[in-house]
Amino acid sequence: MRQIFLDTETTGLYHAQGHRVIEIAAVEVVNRRLTKQHFHYYLNPDREIDQGAQEVHGISLEFLQDKPRFSEIVSELMDFIADAELIMHNAPFDVGFLNCELGLIEQKPLESIVAKITDTLKIAKEMRPGQRNSLDALCRHFGIDNSRRTLHGALLDAELLADVYMAMTRGQDSLMIGMDKPSVSLVVEPRPAFTQAGMVMLASTQELEAHAAYLVALQKSGDCLWSALDTAPAINKTNV
Repeated sequence: MRQIFLDTETTGLYHAQGHRVIEIAAVEVVNRRLTKQHFHYYLNPDREIDQGAQEVHGISLEFLQDKPRFSEIVSELMDFIADAELIMHNAPFDVGFLNCELGLIEQKPLESIVAKITDTLKIAKEMRPGQRNSLDALCRHFGIDNSRRTLHGALLDAELLADVYMAMTRGQDSLMIGMDKPSVSLVVEPRPAFTQAGMVMLASTQELEAHAAYLVALQKSGDCLWSALDTAPAINKTNV
């Protein structure tokens, strides 16, 4: 399934108070890889921008005067996100604003256009309860470079969100291995019965250290079952 990572900037916090979308950006991911396809527009909101909001994103009303209205780019947006999984950080905020914009021009809501809506903030809160789960905090946690993010910007935030999501769900990479490979029919000959016990080869110190390092990296993505198993009492076996 295509995944679209989307972010918006707005004139204020609440669409119910008449605030509007002034920037929208989306990037495409296919098979857990960013493609070169993206969607990005600044929009003229035909209203003032709250001072607090402008301090966050740095977008002025003067800058937006010659930009298109939402109604002028909506068809292109719908084509870009159609039938994809739409992924956002704090999805209710973006969905609320976009559905409000769509309603103003009598268009269908997002839920009827995309295949699925995923909220990465909800995923992060379940993975890291009681911790800060802003996009900046998650970038720090997963070691993602966000040094270019001096102000909020929809396109950069959508790209960073894609990186954060891949880090949070990287255990799914193994599910993708071999999916595109053709199936091969193998003829398996009967294995002769063994009467002699096999020898168990224990891992070397170097192999154990490499395994421990892998578990540390895996643990950053959430609960790691192997960590629990590794704490179980060791069984000294020489042969079976």
